[in-house]
Amino acid sequence: MSDEKKTSGNFSFFAGDKVLWVIVAALVIISILVVYSSTAKMGYNPRDARTTASFLKQHLIVLLVICVPVVLVVHRINCRVYNRLATVVYILSLLLTLAVPFIGGVTNGAARWISILGFQFQPSEALKIATIMFLARQLSSRQSVMDRLRIVPSLNPVKWFTDPAQKRIWMSGTLPILAPMLASCVVIFPAHTSSAVLVFGVSLVMMFIGRVRLAELAKVVGLAVAAVGVIAILGLGRADTAGGRVSTWVDLWTHSQVDKDVQDLTDTERSMIAIYEGGLLGRGAGRSAVRVEMTHPESDYIYAFFVEEYGLIMALLVLLLYLWIFFRGIEIFKHCETAFPGLLVLGLVLTITCQALLHIMVTVNLIPETGQNLPLISRGGSSMLFTAIAIGMIQSVSRQNDEKSHDKPRGESIVGK
Repeated sequence: MSDEKKTSGNFSFFAGDKVLWVIVAALVIISILVVYSSTAKMGYNPRDARTTASFLKQHLIVLLVICVPVVLVVHRINCRVYNRLATVVYILSLLLTLAVPFIGGVTNGAARWISILGFQFQPSEALKIATIMFLARQLSSRQSVMDRLRIVPSLNPVKWFTDPAQKRIWMSGTLPILAPMLASCVVIFPAHTSSAVLVFGVSLVMMFIGRVRLAELAKVVGLAVAAVGVIAILGLGRADTAGGRVSTWVDLWTHSQVDKDVQDLTDTERSMIAIYEGGLLGRGAGRSAVRVEMTHPESDYIYAFFVEEYGLIMALLVLLLYLWIFFRGIEIFKHCETAFPGLLVLGLVLTITCQALLHIMVTVNLIPETGQNLPLISRGGSSMLFTAIAIGMIQSVSRQNDEKSHDKPRGESIVGK
């Protein structure tokens, strides 16, 4: 019996990258500890009958009853299934996200949630993963012609219908590659600007690794910058909210805040106070003082709250865990012999790592407030569920790398990766 058959014949409950499993388990344990402590504010709210124990129970159900089984199931599914389902999943996620403003619930002035069978979730979280799946499929199937493929058409709409060359650009590059990525960004942008920026950035990296020409990528970036400028000038979508956050961020860096009343402090200022109070070793589990003053200590600013209770040393270790996820993903990518699984892993690990970095940079005021939570740690069913799906997909690719069971379509290798 060959080594390949032996490998594929051995069933492992936790197949794939063993180090990644350990990292995820560590982050989940941290999540349980800090979410339980951070929900004290909600647990002692006289208008809410729930207790911190009930919030912990709810979080444990999401983690252990929903997310863990999801990861285990998803990582056993063959990667070719994700390739085949990419188009359907993308279209469904896009339609659900489009429907949110009409049938969804409003949070912080933006429609983000919809309810299906009693379960509330954010379709934009699903669309982030669906966009990565679809883009990986489209790029992988065109590797043999990617070096001469154009994806950005002429800015003159008349040529789209009269010039045969422009028609070819639309059919071969714009519609299958560029248009879906832009559609995702446009649909996500009104309710969650930072998520749209995240999807755009990850997609650009995927296209770069997928060998889209640099001249085409430069055009995409130029058009995106111009579009953002128009949105800001016209005040479209949540431009006012984004502008206010940028103004607040600039004000914190350029003006003294020592004379500000405590009740007027922003959550970002409170997060910096929490980090200062935590010091190197922290104040101790459950001893945070700032958590009761923050609007969402269990989600948007959970990293700062973690620093206050556990200290900068432990917080640095958490940051390293997220960076470790990225480097494990790169190792998995390097062992992929074909484009689809490699691009899929790359897009997913970039999304998880970049979202974590965005969250952390907000807490220390390096960038304006984004509303991004901390993957695998922050309280939130939708984010936790779709991050679990992403982890499962990454482990699926890793498992098949070990088993050497990936399909090898002609022309799908990433040349020079």
